[in-house]
Amino acid sequence: MSRSVKVAVIGAGVSGLVAARELTRERHNVVVFEKNTRLGGTWLYTPETDSDPLSLDPNRNKVHSSLYPSLRTNLPRQLMEFLDYPFCRDIERVDPRTFPSHEEVLRFLQEFGDEFGINELTRFETEVVKVERVEDEGGWVVESRASHGGGVSVSREVFDAVVVCSGHNVAPRVAEVCGIEKWRGFQMHSHNYRVPQPFQGQVVILIGYGPTSFDISREIGLVAKEVHVSVRLNPARKGMKFQDFGNVRFHPVIKCINEDCLVVFEDGVTINADSIIHCTGYKNELPFLETDGVVTVDENRVGPLYKHVFPPTLAPCLSFIGLTELESVFPVAELQGKWVARVLSGKMVLPSEEEMMKSIEEHYQFMQQNGLPKRFTHYLGPSYSQLDYKQWLAKHLGLPPLEDWRDAMFTHIIKNFVEMNGGFRDQWDDDYWDAIINNTKLLHSSNQS
Repeated sequence: MSRSVKVAVIGAGVSGLVAARELTRERHNVVVFEKNTRLGGTWLYTPETDSDPLSLDPNRNKVHSSLYPSLRTNLPRQLMEFLDYPFCRDIERVDPRTFPSHEEVLRFLQEFGDEFGINELTRFETEVVKVERVEDEGGWVVESRASHGGGVSVSREVFDAVVVCSGHNVAPRVAEVCGIEKWRGFQMHSHNYRVPQPFQGQVVILIGYGPTSFDISREIGLVAKEVHVSVRLNPARKGMKFQDFGNVRFHPVIKCINEDCLVVFEDGVTINADSIIHCTGYKNELPFLETDGVVTVDENRVGPLYKHVFPPTLAPCLSFIGLTELESVFPVAELQGKWVARVLSGKMVLPSEEEMMKSIEEHYQFMQQNGLPKRFTHYLGPSYSQLDYKQWLAKHLGLPPLEDWRDAMFTHIIKNFVEMNGGFRDQWDDDYWDAIINNTKLLHSSNQS
């Protein structure tokens, strides 16, 4: 017999939205806490930025969004949809492109929230400031601070379970470079980048080369005198080729910054630059969560977590959704949400605490043996022994295997990054991929029948 529990979902971004839907499908009593005025999480654009361009000052005015106006998705629509709720490429949509703008993604998420009644479950402009297990009160206490009509109110409420969906693109991380404290030029984190015009005619250095730097280097390159990108090689970049193009030049990591403010790269090249942009990603932070050290964040490793979701000693009443990287969050978060919802309802049972810890320790051991730093703990893919994670989730839930075209399409996207193909979004062959998807669906249908 299934049971219904009272669940707090922290965050109304992609993970929080789909988690709330799956929890309500299992008839749980759900409350979503969202500090913004609308759902959408990181897909809510604002021209505002942090008061500190580097986002280091703990007392700065913080802005959640990291979007810039020109941003388009770096994954096609088909990989940015839920398994049963497609992100349609409809010519009647405002932006029907296969790789749409951020506004179109937000529109998709808001349509999802409207259809499944997530807005009605959500307390907007309400920030969670503390989550703590209180045995005397029989559950998890969630303290929140709501801002409405210029006033602030603080509330304290008890829940049977808490699902953390607060994302991992919140706290900017900056590079540690010898001598950078001597730098007299301008520094910022890409979190605060919006438009290229401030860099007109400048020599600009970008530290890091992920998807954001991929875009920004090209956009700034249209107005800057020179753009220099510092790239750190890691297992995820095995085989990648970094070839200069236009006025964009690639270099290894920065060795140091001298007293004369020259930037010295490890290959001996020196650059006298005007600005440095840290495209160095984000840190996982859980400032509101108090577990007496049971769950910690160590070099971006949130743990210990069984399959990136459940801390063994606190499961199933505490869980995390959306921590994984190097994979589209949409289907993974949906599958994680189904798992959490069914475990809480009693339809599924977790392994013993000892078995979950053994699984976690095996993963940590694999990482150590293969020289993978802790910050890669939640990365998915063959280099991290987690290629079949979403397939494991689907099988564990009793669902059909996910279609092969998803992995093929994701691999093709990575290939475009490896080959430095800046125009891959507009060169995408829709007919080719539509044919592959349709053929795969026909094959799966025939196999199931």
